[in-house]
Amino acid sequence: MRNGGLLGRPALGHPLDALVAARGTLFVWAPVCMAGGIGGYFSLSREPGAGLWMLCGLGLALVLVWAWYAGPRWRPLALALALVLGGGLVAAARSHWVAAPVLGHRYYGPVTGRVVVLDRSLSDFPRVTLDRVMLSRVASEATPARVRVTLRGRLPGITPEPGQVVMITAHLSPPPGPAEPGGFDFRRMAWFDRLGATGYATSPLMLWQPARGAWLGRLRMDLARAIRARIPGQPGAFAAAVATGERGGIARATADDLRASNLAHLLAISGLHMGLLTGFVFAALRLALALIPPLALRLPAKKIAAVGALAAAMAYLALSGGSIATQRAFVMAAVMLGAVLADRRALTLRSVALAALIILLLQPESLTEPGFQMSFAATTALVAAFGALRGRAWRPGAAPLRAALALVFSSFVAGLATAPIAAASFNRLAEYGLLANVLSVPVMGLVVMPAAVIAALMAPVGLAGPALWAMGLGAQWILAVAHWVAGLSGAVVPVVTPPGWVLPVLALGALLLMLWRGRLRWGGALVMAAALAGWTMAERPALLISADGRLAGLMTPSGRALSSATAAGFAARSWLENDGDAAARDAAAARPGFAGSKTARTFDLGRWSGVVLGRRAAPDMLQAACRKDAIVITAAAAPGFRGPCRIFDAGSLARQGAVAINPEGDRLIVRRADQVAGDRPWVRMPRPYSQRRRDGGPPMSRGGAAR
Repeated sequence: MRNGGLLGRPALGHPLDALVAARGTLFVWAPVCMAGGIGGYFSLSREPGAGLWMLCGLGLALVLVWAWYAGPRWRPLALALALVLGGGLVAAARSHWVAAPVLGHRYYGPVTGRVVVLDRSLSDFPRVTLDRVMLSRVASEATPARVRVTLRGRLPGITPEPGQVVMITAHLSPPPGPAEPGGFDFRRMAWFDRLGATGYATSPLMLWQPARGAWLGRLRMDLARAIRARIPGQPGAFAAAVATGERGGIARATADDLRASNLAHLLAISGLHMGLLTGFVFAALRLALALIPPLALRLPAKKIAAVGALAAAMAYLALSGGSIATQRAFVMAAVMLGAVLADRRALTLRSVALAALIILLLQPESLTEPGFQMSFAATTALVAAFGALRGRAWRPGAAPLRAALALVFSSFVAGLATAPIAAASFNRLAEYGLLANVLSVPVMGLVVMPAAVIAALMAPVGLAGPALWAMGLGAQWILAVAHWVAGLSGAVVPVVTPPGWVLPVLALGALLLMLWRGRLRWGGALVMAAALAGWTMAERPALLISADGRLAGLMTPSGRALSSATAAGFAARSWLENDGDAAARDAAAARPGFAGSKTARTFDLGRWSGVVLGRRAAPDMLQAACRKDAIVITAAAAPGFRGPCRIFDAGSLARQGAVAINPEGDRLIVRRADQVAGDRPWVRMPRPYSQRRRDGGPPMSRGGAAR
C-alpha cells in the first residue's frame, strides 16, 4: 500500500503527511490564512510601494502555479501561502479603493450635505453623517466625501431625516488620532468609512432641500417613530432599534445598563437578530407547508422555506440601514440558507469559514473590528462545541430540560469565546453576563423577534397592535434584566489593555483547539495559556500626554493621576480604561501625583521633574521651567524655543500626536503616536489636501496648528 498507509490513508512518516491526512478538513483554515495576510498588512509601519505590490502579485501567481503542480504533501502549504498573499493584496486594494480627501485643517463655517446616517454621540447628543458635502472656501477636490457633526445646539432646528439636504454652521477637524501611542486609531476606521472630518455645531440645523429618493431611509424612520408611539418609553426605543436599527431613542442610562450586563449586542442588528429572524421565518414557512398535505407531498417545503427566509433576511438588511454588522450577519445567513438549498448541512464549520472568506474579501478591514471578531468567535465556538456533542448518547430528561440546558450551554460557550475580545476591546468584563443572557436571549428569540415579524406582516391591514404589545412586553423584560444585573455588586470588572500580540496569539490558539483534528489541537491550549500569561504582564506607560498638551496622566501607586479634571475628556477616559481603572475622571484628578496651581501643575518622574503649563501661563513661565532634567508640557505653541529641558508643546504634539514616556535609568523612553502608527494612508494626509488652505492661510499640521 502507498507509503504504508492503511485504508488509503498515508502513513505519517513525513511531517507534511499530517496535512495530507487532514485534507478533508483544511478548508476551515482558509479564512485564517487570509486573515494572516490582512493582519500583516494592517500591522505594517509603512505603506508598501507599487513595486512591492507588483512583486507580491507575481509571487501569488507563482504560488498558484506551484499549488497546481505540487503533490498532495505540498499543495496545502502552497494554497495557504497563496491565501496569505491574497489577503495582503485584498487589504491594500481596499485601502486605496476607499481613499477620499481628509480635511487638512480646522474649519469653522457653513456645512451643506445630504443626511445618510443618524445616531448619537458618546456624550448623548444627536449626530448626523453627511455626504455630498460642500464647505465654504474649500475646493471640491479637497472636500471630504463624508463629515460627521454632533448637534449640541439648544435652539430648535429641523428633525433630520435620511435623504434631506441640510445646512449648518459647524466646527470641523480631521479625524483625531489615538489617545495614546498604540491605542485605538479612529483615523483608520474613518478612512474606510470615507469619513474625512468630524466636529460639532451649536447652531440649529436648517433644511436646504427636502428628501428625494432614500425612501428606505425614510420608511425606516417612519417605522421607528410608529413603534415608539405604540410602545412608550425605553422599551419602545429598544423595540425600534431591534426592528429598524434606529437607536436615536436609546437613553444613555439604558445603553450603560445594557453594556454592564453584556446585553449591548441585542441593540446591534447582527448575527443573533438575523439568525432569529431567518430561523423563525424558515420554521414558520416549513410548518405552514407541512399543514397542507397536497403541497407538502409535491413541493420541496424545506427549500421553499429557505428561499422565504432568505427574502426576509434581504428585507431586514435593507430596512435596517445595511450597517457593516448587518451586512456580515446577512452574508452568514445567506451562506447557511444556501447550504440548505444545496442539500448540505447548514451549521458546519465549512459554512462559517465560507462566510468569513466572503466578508474578508469584500471588507478586509472588518478583521480589525470587534464586531467581526466576536461574531465569528461565537459562531465558530458554538458550531465546534455542538459538533463535538453530536452523536453522544447523553440526553438528559425531557425536551424542555434539554432545551434549557442547551440554552445555558450556548450562552456559556458564546460568552467564553467572546469574553477575551470584549475585554481587550472595551476594557471590561461583565461578571454576570451569562446570567443576563440566559434570562434575556430566550425572550428575544421566542417573543421579540417573532412579534416583530408578525407585526410587519399584519401592519398593512392595521392589525399589528397585538404583536407590538407582545414585542413591548419582551423589550420591557430585557431592559428590566439589564437594569437589575447592572446594579449587582461587581457587575463590571475593569481590565487592562493587553499587549498588541496577545489577542492574535490567543485567537490562533483557540482556532487550533477548535479546528484541528488530532493530538496537535491540544497545543492550542498551551498557546492560549501563553497569551493569557502575557496579558497578565501588561505594562502601562508611566506618563501620558494628550495630543493637545492640555492633559498629562502620571502612573502612581494608587492609579493614574490626572493633571486636570476637565481637560481632554476623551483622552482621560481612554487612559483610565486602558489602565483597567474604573475611577471617574474627577477621582483620578484628585489622586496624589500633581501639585501646584491650575496654570502650573508639577510632578516627579523618577529623577526627572515636570510641569504642565497652561496656555496663557506658558509665555511667562516657560523659560524658568525649562531646566536640566525637566519635562515641560504645554498647550501653547513654542516655535523656535531652545533649552535644556524636554519640551512637548502644542506644535510638536500636533505633528506627532499623543506621547507616552517611561524613565529608564538616565534616559527617557519616548513613544509618539504617529511614530507607532507609521506612514499609512489613514495617518498621512494626501498632499493636495494638506499642503495649503484655500483661504490663503499658512500650511497646517495634522492637528491644525501652523507649522
